[in-house]
Amino acid sequence: MHNRIVSFCLVLLILSTAIVFAHSQGKKETILHGGKMGNITFPHHMHQGIIKDCMVCHVDFPKEPGALQTSKKAGILKKKQVMNKTCLKCHRDRKKAGEAYGPVKCSGCHVK
Repeated sequence: MHNRIVSFCLVLLILSTAIVFAHSQGKKETILHGGKMGNITFPHHMHQGIIKDCMVCHVDFPKEPGALQTSKKAGILKKKQVMNKTCLKCHRDRKKAGEAYGPVKCSGCHVK
């Protein structure tokens, strides 16, 4: 009986850890407001798989839904700050290094 209880508790621990981990990864992809150029479908999980460190991007804004827009409205972030200093910089650096990279032009991400 004791072994069953221990096994059950272990299964609960593993499942709860998996749920917390899955929740902490955010959405698979998210739609970002892109202004006049059109919205951006951001493949969040793909970026997590490549970058591995959430704080590379989230150093400038919290890990919560709507954080970019909220930070811009509050004046914490300037318009295009993350795009220019984080996204495009990373894509261009990876291109120069001969690594796989994302779009390096505005039209590569924005969809009208």
